[in-house]
Parts: sequence; structure tokens; C-alpha cells
Amino acid sequence: MSRQSNRTTDSKKMNSELFTLTYGALVTQLCKDYENDEEVNKQLDKMGYNIGVRLIEDFLARSSIGRCQDFRETADVIAKVAFKMYLGVTPSVTNWSPAGDEFSLILENNPLVDFVELPDNHSTLIYSNLLCGVLRGALEMVQMAVDVRFAQDTLRGDNVTEIRMKFIKRIEENLPAGDE
Repeated sequence: MSRQSNRTTDSKKMNSELFTLTYGALVTQLCKDYENDEEVNKQLDKMGYNIGVRLIEDFLARSSIGRCQDFRETADVIAKVAFKMYLGVTPSVTNWSPAGDEFSLILENNPLVDFVELPDNHSTLIYSNLLCGVLRGALEMVQMAVDVRFAQDTLRGDNVTEIRMKFIKRIEENLPAGDE
């Protein structure tokens, strides 16, 4: 029985490492294809957005979570359920703005940056920018417009990875006439 448990753990670790290495290959190719880091950052965000738009359906089906009542509940679901489900980590939710419309997700360990060192000529590359796009795309599909950006990154020498999220507005559903 314990042997089966070890296989499951080894399989998850291998899947995680494969994902990390595949993501690294993707970023490397983007760096070769585009002339500057700003373009690579835009492409990573765009790719993440497209993933988020599709991933939200899987998340809602697998998690059985209903509509969040406010932005604080949304933050907790993102940190405690979504990040755990898809990346195997649970960031802490901190640094709330006084208005309650902005917070930080602090990742002690970002699985995307395992085995990664940024070369000196890519000092403005936001390596994990895909995550910002995923969050923005997924939340847009549940009628929340947000601004998502990296505030700190362990690849740049910071102690933690910090993703800053700001609520912009609730998106109204515009149904075609007669589809109400």
C-alpha cells in the first residue's frame, strides 16, 4: 500500500518538474522570437489570459465553488483553492488596501521558477507573467475586471514572489435581446 502512495507522490513531482521545464522552454523560445523583454512579457500575459478564459470552467466544475460574495472571498478562493489545485502551492493573502479593493498574493515558493536563473541581458523579463494573465482572464469570465502585476520576484533577488491584484469593476453581462 505504501508503495502505491510513493508512486503517486513521485508521479506528481515528475509532472510538476515536467511542467516547470516545459514552461521554461516556452519562455526561452519567446525570448528568441521577440526582440525585447517587454514584448515577451506581453506575450506571456496574453497566453495566460487565453488559458485563464478556458481554465475557469474547469476550476468551477472541479471545485464546486459558487459565486463569491466579495473581493476578499475571491482572494481566499484564488489562494486556497485555485493555486493549490493547479500549482500545488498556497500563497498568503496580505497587504489589503484600506478600501479593500487591492491585495497581494505572496508565494514563498513559485513552482514556475524552479531550475531558473535570469540571464543579465533579460533584467526586465517578468518570467512568470503568464500567471497574471491567467488570473485576469479567469476573473473576467466571472464578471470581474482586475489589474494583476508582479510587485516582487525571487528571480530578481526579492525574498518572496508577490502578485498584486486590484479590483477595477464588476463587468455587467450584456445579453442579446430576447435571451434573458
